[in-house]
Amino acid sequence: MKLTDFDYHLPADQIAQRPLQQRDASRLLVVDRDTCAIHHTQFSEIGKYLPHDALLVLNDTKVIPARLIGNKRRTGGKIELLLIREKDPDTWEVLAKPRRSLHIGTQIVFGNSVLTAEVLAKPNDGHCIVRFDYIGEFSAILADVGMMPLPPYIRRPPNAEDNVRYQSVYAATEGAIAAPTAGLHFTQELLEELKNNGIEIAMLTLHVGPGTFQPVKVENIQTHKMHAEYIHLTETEASRIHIAREAGQKIVAIGTTVVRSLETASTTGTIQPYRGYSELFIYPGHRFNAIDALVTNFHLPKSTLLMLVSAFAGRDLTRQAYQEALQHNYRFYSYGDAMLIL
Repeated sequence: MKLTDFDYHLPADQIAQRPLQQRDASRLLVVDRDTCAIHHTQFSEIGKYLPHDALLVLNDTKVIPARLIGNKRRTGGKIELLLIREKDPDTWEVLAKPRRSLHIGTQIVFGNSVLTAEVLAKPNDGHCIVRFDYIGEFSAILADVGMMPLPPYIRRPPNAEDNVRYQSVYAATEGAIAAPTAGLHFTQELLEELKNNGIEIAMLTLHVGPGTFQPVKVENIQTHKMHAEYIHLTETEASRIHIAREAGQKIVAIGTTVVRSLETASTTGTIQPYRGYSELFIYPGHRFNAIDALVTNFHLPKSTLLMLVSAFAGRDLTRQAYQEALQHNYRFYSYGDAMLIL
């Protein structure tokens, strides 16, 4: 299976640069895998298309202000860090730009020296290991000097609005460096409306990391290796999802991160509690064990996310849906419109 099988042309003006004023005002492309029918509607109307007894599974991860811009203490050179994960107390794995100018022992200063970092290691994976030094609480300092890590295709600096809108309304567990964007369309009112109409909701956590957006650089996609991401599916929620599935309820994954989480937790054929890291890479040919429907945004060409969607909907139907969205001027990527695949 070739990387070029997942390519398409997207005009730059269809990449959403800002969120809509109202979350659920985004458009929704509904795709039926059985009939290949495609419908256009608004996200606020999603309840009309969901199975009446569906169980929605949401990812409650919360994006941290993981982008830090500072200067090398000795030379003043500008350095940007993107936090990936905390390996030990105050010791983080990071992406650094420019990485080549950093050496073991280099010190970086952020926010008038309220936060400093020292480079401890430069592994061969292209990341760096740094140790932070500060007085006070790290999360409070990060909230003060860090920035929301908007994707590079959003070609503007983050602002105060992004601190709210680049989080789902149910975000609760801090640790992601990118938003699980399918959830950005929900309002509390819409969730309540769905629950009042018999739709159940379950939660899990996948902290979105580089694995979700890491570019595929190999032509044979089966040789691509995913970066591990942390998942937590509690015993209570795993049991609820398993019981619902056994009872014939439809499991609707809200986002590709939920798909990866549930498929990771169901390798035995039944959904089990899970706490740990996953490197699961889903591409066409994958046998799905845990989900019946998927809500997802429109993804980058040649991305692992597009490959996952193609695995679930089929490559031909996915290509058809994307062409339909392009022709009808849907907004793409993180702040863009959504698709419901039934």
